[in-house]
Amino acid sequence: MKIISWNVNGLRAVLKKNFLEFLAAEQPDVLCLQETKCTPDQVEQLWPAAYTAFWNSAEKKGYSGTAIFTRTRPLTVTPHIDISEHDREGRVLAAEYESFFLVNVYVPNSKRELERLPYRQRWDADFLAYLKNLERQKPVVFCGDLNVAHTEIDLANPKANVRNHGFTIEERNGFTAFVNAGFVDTFREFEPGGGHYTWWSQMSDARSRNIGWRLDYFLISQSLRPRLKKAFIRPEVLGSDHCPVGIEVV
Repeated sequence: MKIISWNVNGLRAVLKKNFLEFLAAEQPDVLCLQETKCTPDQVEQLWPAAYTAFWNSAEKKGYSGTAIFTRTRPLTVTPHIDISEHDREGRVLAAEYESFFLVNVYVPNSKRELERLPYRQRWDADFLAYLKNLERQKPVVFCGDLNVAHTEIDLANPKANVRNHGFTIEERNGFTAFVNAGFVDTFREFEPGGGHYTWWSQMSDARSRNIGWRLDYFLISQSLRPRLKKAFIRPEVLGSDHCPVGIEVV
């Protein structure tokens, strides 16, 4: 099974670019999107018939939002984590398959002045508790824009960004808590080196110069590690300030 995750930074916008061509070339079994910024009625008529679509749109129009498009219909799909503080922005969509849960997530940004960092810390703790609760039933795969570069090799200029949103010690500790709880950063199972990023600023030709951050991830329960055959980043795919990431499991 090939699973792809992509923060499209507006699905309606990327549909006007190369999105359907990418989908035809990549042929994922499941596609998880973040920052859809739309409701189903605005785009679903353009979607390939091979996929069943599930949506979690934010209450605020044109903001946040997640979607899962899947060739195999899940057993269940849940668009919340049952905490009202977290469930208004369309940030989580969980699909239950026969042997695992797949959780698509768009983690809140702490914002430039870190005004949302306290909320982000509550989110990280509550989301981890939610994942561990799912894991009591069956293994978990979670993916999406986690809005943090975990270690210094996960961004091009770590020293200059030590106290910037996306690289604060609080956010990095939040990611470390996932790892300490037994979740595996799939990309790092295959690639220990730096220079691999999934987001680039739209200023200063950052993408062409590969001055980026790795903000998009797949993490899996330790019990799924033997089934993991590949983890990859698609930096050549344009259309958003993020690029797709993916895994293949058997």
